[in-house]
Amino acid sequence: MRSWLGRGKSIQLGVTTCCLLAFVLFGYEQGMFDHPSDSQTGIIVSSYNLGCLFGCVVNFFTGEKLGRRKTIWMAMSFIILGTSPQTSSFHVPHLIVGRIITGIGTGLKTSTVPMYQSELCPPTSRGRLVSAEVLFGGVGIVFAYWFNFGMSFVGGAIAWRLPIALQALFAIFVVVLVFALPESPRWLFNHNREQDAIEVRCIVNDMEPTDEFIVTERTAILQAIELESKSQHKRGLFTIFKKDNVKTRYRVLLAWGIHCMNQVSGINLVVYYITSVLEQNVGMSVRLSQIVGGCVQMMLMFGTIIPSFALDRMGRRQTMITGCIGLGLSMLFVAALLSQADGGATERGTRFASASVAFFFIYMYTFGMSVHCVPWVYVPEVLPLEARTQGSAIGISSNWLWNFTVVMITPIIIKRLQWKAYLIFMTTNLVFAPLVYFFYPETSNLRLEDVDKIFTSNLDPVQIAREMQKHYAIESRNCDIHNTQGSKEAATVEIVEN
Repeated sequence: MRSWLGRGKSIQLGVTTCCLLAFVLFGYEQGMFDHPSDSQTGIIVSSYNLGCLFGCVVNFFTGEKLGRRKTIWMAMSFIILGTSPQTSSFHVPHLIVGRIITGIGTGLKTSTVPMYQSELCPPTSRGRLVSAEVLFGGVGIVFAYWFNFGMSFVGGAIAWRLPIALQALFAIFVVVLVFALPESPRWLFNHNREQDAIEVRCIVNDMEPTDEFIVTERTAILQAIELESKSQHKRGLFTIFKKDNVKTRYRVLLAWGIHCMNQVSGINLVVYYITSVLEQNVGMSVRLSQIVGGCVQMMLMFGTIIPSFALDRMGRRQTMITGCIGLGLSMLFVAALLSQADGGATERGTRFASASVAFFFIYMYTFGMSVHCVPWVYVPEVLPLEARTQGSAIGISSNWLWNFTVVMITPIIIKRLQWKAYLIFMTTNLVFAPLVYFFYPETSNLRLEDVDKIFTSNLDPVQIAREMQKHYAIESRNCDIHNTQGSKEAATVEIVEN
């Protein structure tokens, strides 16, 4: 394979840039129809979420055949195709059709891009690189929010047609860049294209086929494929739902559950309806609520900066547990303060309502640094290679299913329950913390193939992962940088054998 990006660092940068641009587009699309204020806008938002869900279904059936690069191309094609009827629409049904088509592309993209990045980057930087994608998704949301805010002063059809049209520009950039990028070597190995896979590994790492790292990587991947093939005697689309020696069904359930946590944490109650809360409960003017709401959105982006630099040191489990507790407490304080707000009818009530805004800021920052990032990192890590495409599609489908559900029920529960609605999400977040503690093993800094070894024993996967992490930490402290990869493999083998 030849690429105009060359070898080594330049092609690694190309892969990362492509993934970041794809997630900027993802965030920008989400920000296009933020804050639904009436039933029509709610339908437009919901149709997009359903399109995303259907895109995950499409990826479940086609993604493994097409490979990572072709799936990303197909995703961008749907987005470009869907942008056209949106930009030219004069009726709501026309706009909804465009949103559904764009949503299909987003579903394909979001269930492929983190997986593609994970399969091409080193284990010690996988967390921060995939988290950086989520950070750039936040950049896209913030850019879309403030761009829409600025265009609202322009008026006329151009105020909404131009922001929508920019989606196609982002997609075209990604399409062009993918031409210079390699296919995932793990996908190539899994489809009996060993020589192509080794060539890609050599290009990405700027090494020769005889280098120790390439040889070790090849051996580990082939062993993982053999192990997974033995556990699934008859390979097919739905074998991932069967119980096997590598606990594929359990791992798919973990992937689905962690993205459920991402949405049922209550994030869309804040993202979509913060301006309504600021108007109705705090008593702000429409324009001021839009400005403060935009600042709240920016806290999501700022929070994501931390895992983009340090998630591999923070760990997946600890970050999720701490984040869920912080989100639950934030919702508790929001509920308590709004219960005394009296709808902002009195000076005392306005003070309590204004104080609640601080916890919306804390909530968004905490979500950005924890529950917003970890699920996108964890899903491709926890899944075996044989089931990674279908499992990722199922895991990400949970995000879009619960996104749709929460967006649809939130205005109802806010209207009927008012401040008590926040107690629902306080409860869900506090329940999620022990679920992560007892059922989700740590995957930080482990090679994707080593994660299989967590699940092949009859012992508790959480405990095995904990022991693997301890031994890896000890070996890392005792070895120099050049021997880290080999020591980590030896530590992993020792734990599994013992």
